[in-house]
Amino acid sequence: FNAQQTQQSIMEPDDIADEQNLFSCAICGLTEGDSSNLTTQNTLQTNATVGCGHQFCTSCVERELSRRKTFPCPICETLVKRVTLSTRTLDDVQCEKDTSWRRRILKIYNKAEKDFPTLLEYNNYLEEVEDIIFSIVNEEPNAEEAKSKVKSYEEANRSQIVIRQSQRADEERCVADRIASEQREAERRKREFQEIEKAVAVAKQKFKQETTEVMLGERDQVSAEVAAAQMLGYRNELIRQQRGRG
Repeated sequence: FNAQQTQQSIMEPDDIADEQNLFSCAICGLTEGDSSNLTTQNTLQTNATVGCGHQFCTSCVERELSRRKTFPCPICETLVKRVTLSTRTLDDVQCEKDTSWRRRILKIYNKAEKDFPTLLEYNNYLEEVEDIIFSIVNEEPNAEEAKSKVKSYEEANRSQIVIRQSQRADEERCVADRIASEQREAERRKREFQEIEKAVAVAKQKFKQETTEVMLGERDQVSAEVAAAQMLGYRNELIRQQRGRG
């Protein structure tokens, strides 16, 4: 009883068949990895329609669409049209569709938590918006009703929507300005630190050089400035001197 047997026992025969259907031509059963496909390079295309998502090879698509404008998927009977065929997967198409509709709807339903008297009302509002997006993206039976609801809401609240969009843009600009200011300050501190580190390295080298000269009798003692920096800590002393000059 090995891992492969465990996997087979978990996946029912119907599940395995469904998985195979998603990665082979729904008409002829060809997959892109078939040895018979190596010479023809038949590309699989996905019927990117909610409720289908099955794939069809180029040969079958061209044959079927040469006879008629649409043909039914032999697995789920969803109509297949040239405009709904894509080399992307259904998940890819749905993801792009969700992003597009979400962006459009959130520009209209753009209230924030501060616009509601209670958190419960705000959460109900967010849930309503998510329901609208879900219905439209997944082409639910009430999708057209949801689109009409969005249009009506936009027309009835256009001025408030524009005001909130303007306020949101102002807030985003303020945030962007604050981030830019913080980045400039961080860069300034970084440059200051680098300058101090460089000055510390120079001071240490100078102290070492002057100490050697004293030991060789080339000078009586190290300079007062370098001696003070060495005793008090190079970094703190240099910062104090810089502030004194400023």
